[in-house]
Amino acid sequence: MTSAFSDRKKTILDMLTEDSRTSVSTFAQTLGVSVVTIRTDLAALEEEGFIVRTHGGAMPAFHPHILDRMRQGKERKAAIAKVAAEKIQDGDTVIISAGTTTALIAKYLLGRRNVHIVTNNTLLLTYARTNPQLRVTLVGGEFRPSEEGLVGPLAIQSLDQIFVSKAFIGVDGVSVKHGLTAHLVESADLVRKMAEQAQQVFAICDSSKFGRPGFARILPFDGVDGLITDAGLSADVETELREAGVSIYKAEL
Repeated sequence: MTSAFSDRKKTILDMLTEDSRTSVSTFAQTLGVSVVTIRTDLAALEEEGFIVRTHGGAMPAFHPHILDRMRQGKERKAAIAKVAAEKIQDGDTVIISAGTTTALIAKYLLGRRNVHIVTNNTLLLTYARTNPQLRVTLVGGEFRPSEEGLVGPLAIQSLDQIFVSKAFIGVDGVSVKHGLTAHLVESADLVRKMAEQAQQVFAICDSSKFGRPGFARILPFDGVDGLITDAGLSADVETELREAGVSIYKAEL
């Protein structure tokens, strides 16, 4: 993908976020390209899951916060999700928490058989619906568009009914002092409950989140069995994780 094309797609998304009624001709005039070029860009954005095409234009498929997160570190997130998917075997029952990286795990499960996913991640459905070998159970709760997830007391209560072999939990921050954290207490409570309902727990976190603790603590390092990340893991955090008995899996970019 050329840099100009990438910048143009970002501008299109920004314009749609501000006004979903923006027409193809307006895009073409603003960006100084042909209508045919804009239609090609919109088709590419639709294929990537960022927009939904409408007559004469398009609208964002997700909340602006989710769109922003989906655009950041796409290659890194995909590599981490692939490593996580490799941990899932035929017949596994797994919990996958909300998050843009964790949602991609389902995308890389093609070829696995009889995998049962329990999740509050509505974004994951984008990838799971095309795989007939995946059985998906959504936990109850209140839908939060800015997280593409179901949260709240009902979500936590529904988890009491299940027990799985593996949990893949997304986190918003990792630090030596605070362990694994989330930005919201509500999210931290739910993710912690997910970890309690699994035999093995894998934390999913890209390196940009190291040293940036969130507001709410999820778990200490010894509360997880493995951390799946990229090569940007800091030496201090890696040492603390290994001392806590956590296995580290680094995705290759």
